[in-house]
Amino acid sequence: MPAKKVPSPATAASAPAPAPAGPPGTGLSLVQRALRKLGLVRDIDFALYLPMRYEDETRIVRIADLREGDLGQFEAVVTESEVSYRPRRQLVVTVDDGSDTCQLRFFNFYPSQQKQLAVGARVRVRGEMRGGFIGRQMLHPTIKAAGTALPNALTPVYPTVAGLAQPVLRREVRSGLARAVLDETIPVQIGLRGAWDLRASLSFLHYPTPDVSMAALEDHSHPAWQRIKAEELLAQQLSQMQARLERAAQRAPRLPSSPEPLASSLHAQLLAVLPFGLTGAQQRVGQEITHDLGREIPMHRLLQGDVGSGKTVVAALAAARAIDAGFQCALMAPTEILAAQHFGKLVGWLDPLLAARGLRVAWLTGSQKKKERDQMSAAVESGEAALVIGTHAVISEKVRFKNLALALIDEQHRFGVAQRLALRGKAGGELEPHLLMMSATPIPRTLAMSYYADLDVSTLDELPPGRTPIVTKLVAEHRRDEVIDRIQSQISQGRQVYWVCPLIEESEAVDLRNATETRDELAGTLGDAVQVGLLHSRMPTAEKAAVMAAFTANEIQVLVSTTVIEVGVDVPNASLMVIEHAERFGLSQLHQLRGRVGRGAAASACVLLYAPGDSGRVGETARARLKAMAETSDGFEIARRDLEIRGPGEFLGARQSGAPLLRFADLTTDVLLLDWARELAPVMLEKHPELAQRHIDRWLGTKAEYLKA
Repeated sequence: MPAKKVPSPATAASAPAPAPAGPPGTGLSLVQRALRKLGLVRDIDFALYLPMRYEDETRIVRIADLREGDLGQFEAVVTESEVSYRPRRQLVVTVDDGSDTCQLRFFNFYPSQQKQLAVGARVRVRGEMRGGFIGRQMLHPTIKAAGTALPNALTPVYPTVAGLAQPVLRREVRSGLARAVLDETIPVQIGLRGAWDLRASLSFLHYPTPDVSMAALEDHSHPAWQRIKAEELLAQQLSQMQARLERAAQRAPRLPSSPEPLASSLHAQLLAVLPFGLTGAQQRVGQEITHDLGREIPMHRLLQGDVGSGKTVVAALAAARAIDAGFQCALMAPTEILAAQHFGKLVGWLDPLLAARGLRVAWLTGSQKKKERDQMSAAVESGEAALVIGTHAVISEKVRFKNLALALIDEQHRFGVAQRLALRGKAGGELEPHLLMMSATPIPRTLAMSYYADLDVSTLDELPPGRTPIVTKLVAEHRRDEVIDRIQSQISQGRQVYWVCPLIEESEAVDLRNATETRDELAGTLGDAVQVGLLHSRMPTAEKAAVMAAFTANEIQVLVSTTVIEVGVDVPNASLMVIEHAERFGLSQLHQLRGRVGRGAAASACVLLYAPGDSGRVGETARARLKAMAETSDGFEIARRDLEIRGPGEFLGARQSGAPLLRFADLTTDVLLLDWARELAPVMLEKHPELAQRHIDRWLGTKAEYLKA
């Protein structure tokens, strides 16, 4: 049974934090508005809002002991103070602590500061020491009266927004932390043990003692940080597993193996007409999906596989299972080019088999003329369209299914929560459709264990026979002529070439070649005997389809394109991929583009054409991406490195649109904590459901709902 949701106790932990009221009739004060921008509403929000760094105001040092670049604090007497107008108006103050002198400069100052820094005054100064021909100096240091008590903890510095000064934010956080209810939600008998409970950990991380290792604070290895990360990961796991349990309480149509004689089933006939045999991985994954479809619990499965691993075939066989059972299936893709690729393949395989049964494949996109769309919609509503393929048009309000039982979503990370929910809602009645999501970007293990913990994951880890390995070369922009020579060589052998550009029009920010200019340049260089085509996202749909058809038929030998060919495009005769300004693409995107070649028997290559910056080198992150591409063609290793480089936020795409990402835990270093949270979460949901719900509410609040779609 799913864990029962219970209301959180009416405590200050979930209550909004009080803040200064604004003028009558204005609603929230400026401070409240700024705090809400930071997500600081409940007392617990303030308690969990941890510093990004610290300043050490606990010690007084001598001026003579501070080196250039040091951040330090000393007490000294003002010996000179004057307003200078060279080269601009500024307050110049000299102070002496007996060990040395230091000049303080203020370009913005008030009369009260001049008074505070009058000759003879003794002050406490904190800032960054600089050197120079005039000696030691500090620009705009912090000034306080000397002799006041030193704090006994490091001073926290929090991320903030305009209009919210650090002293105000520190005051609000301290107040919220004091009010927050931080009782234990992890049962002692099954949870964490040790001195660092939640309250002690948060108090320490907001106000650490000066003897603590700064490195342990900065790299989050201190025991207090370990406790916070463990609690955060547990909240995420609880929310994901709770979603899985709630889904298990729903009902979907049972789609058992066909009641027809085995040989006459659509599934068997599709297997017979395929021009290739299934790999072992495809057979294994097919069995996993068949098992899911035979149950009343809605399937919620992610089918992941590297480029060219055969996900479309697995999806087609799953669709055949649904149609054999008398139901409809829908396949939704993020772009018309990708949807058209699926349509072309599936129509070729399934349409003759469906026609014999009085059924058909329907095609729905936003660019269709009204008459055609109405005809297709009518076929969907009547049930004549057993398989419906399209873009977002599939989830249009006007599209009504007769009995949708299986929803397939390709490149699922490009769709948001609302779009996936809309497709699931097309089943009608009380039943949920089974859901199979596909991704050509393999999910690293830690990401699958955390953000995808509510899914069953099937992996195609075997490429079909006949796929040729792709050689990847890094080539600097100044060797462009050599790349064009390589293109001419490939064309002379009857092969075809992709040339991918990052932009389709000039940008004022970056001087990149656009696709149109590149097409014209290549056409002029390669001569009239070579047809150079152009493809980009702003072209009309019919024109894009015509260009792709011409390239597929080898009427176009070189296709200059933007990233619209990133996924789904399948032209076996294309053997060379050139990616211009490769340093500007993401790692997974580079890998997807590379996967457009090597789909036939010919030896294939991918050239990453990069432009060094003003320094003669590419940036560190771009260099890491290019190095990874050159070193491996394994999609799972690429995905792991991509997660390290980008972090989970960009890697996830739109899947978690609006959902909270991990703020403190790091999936690349905190695997042991993630394993602990995965083991504890189901035990808590079963034996301590009230504590589990309080833990979710504390850490995620209303954001937990985003993890359940």
